[in-house]
Amino acid sequence: MQTKSGFRRVHAGWYAGAVLLVLALVGAVLYGTGTFGSAGDEGSLDRACDGSLAQDGLSAALHSSHLSADGEGDSDYLAACRVRNRESGPQGSSLELKLRWSTAKAPSAALTWYNADYDGVREQAAPLGHGWSGVVRYAGGTYQVMAALDCVNQKGRALVAYGDLLGTSNGTTLTGLGRVTTETAAKAAERHGCQVKAGERLTGLSTARLGAPGTAKPLSQAQGSCAALRGTDAARNGTPDVMEYPADPDAPQTNCYLVTKAKKPGYGLYAYYGAAAKDFLTSEGDQLKAGYGPKHGDRDYAWATATCPRSAQQAVFVLYHLHDGDTDTYPVPHYSASFARDALQAFAGHEAKQRGCAGVRMTGRS
Repeated sequence: MQTKSGFRRVHAGWYAGAVLLVLALVGAVLYGTGTFGSAGDEGSLDRACDGSLAQDGLSAALHSSHLSADGEGDSDYLAACRVRNRESGPQGSSLELKLRWSTAKAPSAALTWYNADYDGVREQAAPLGHGWSGVVRYAGGTYQVMAALDCVNQKGRALVAYGDLLGTSNGTTLTGLGRVTTETAAKAAERHGCQVKAGERLTGLSTARLGAPGTAKPLSQAQGSCAALRGTDAARNGTPDVMEYPADPDAPQTNCYLVTKAKKPGYGLYAYYGAAAKDFLTSEGDQLKAGYGPKHGDRDYAWATATCPRSAQQAVFVLYHLHDGDTDTYPVPHYSASFARDALQAFAGHEAKQRGCAGVRMTGRS
């Protein structure tokens, strides 16, 4: 015969089991909704990008501290990962990071965004500043931070990082993306024995973009990326104004736009250095490498190269006669090859001097 104490033991065990089951179910629901915070996914963040993911800036970039990470599984990169905001579901904001060595195969044009450099100001690239070798890019409603950190102990090699922000963007999220991308690049470089010159902690990155009439100013007032064009005949060739970025000798890319009286970009001038130059050449295909110029055979352009001390990769300088996609016209109707050559020569010479580059050589079609 079973005693009362036996019944009590059975009931107590049953109640304990039921309580544990209920707690487990409640915990699963709370975890799935993010109520418990991101503690359950801290391990995934620590492992992300082969353990190199810098977490400062993640919550700002993705509007949340409830985050999870997974690997991208792309063998073309040193490391690749994606961080998601778990509060917003599968269609919510996320951040993608890809890391590679500059000596490795350059990525596709889909990642590097150089396929719109002849179309107005679509190929936006503002310097990161704060001592970082990087730029903030904007295209099609999406922002990307690209950083290329030279290995000071390994000449001709750099750790390159691409951070893409998918979701709503503002100054806070963009600054977060910048911190994550630059600090992840520096952390990964250190892990792999590449000594880099890191910049300061990024603050106050802006989503402001060139293109609106208010972003143009007279060429005579150019002091940044278009300063070299002040002594050219740009005004007589239909572009008396400029849209420019602050000058930054650390940035791997420089953009300058010569603008018409109607505040439409008529010529775009671009400089690419190191890993950015390699990316650009890859996006343009084999024509540039063979000396034939950019692949846009129906476009008017001029281009030049130079040898720079920081990289075995030659710097590339390009001028494009810009097309306005909104009106399907050319704001500067008649392209002047002689002016294009003079303008690019002034731009490339000034850029090369700022970077300590030598041997500027005008080449190919003009």
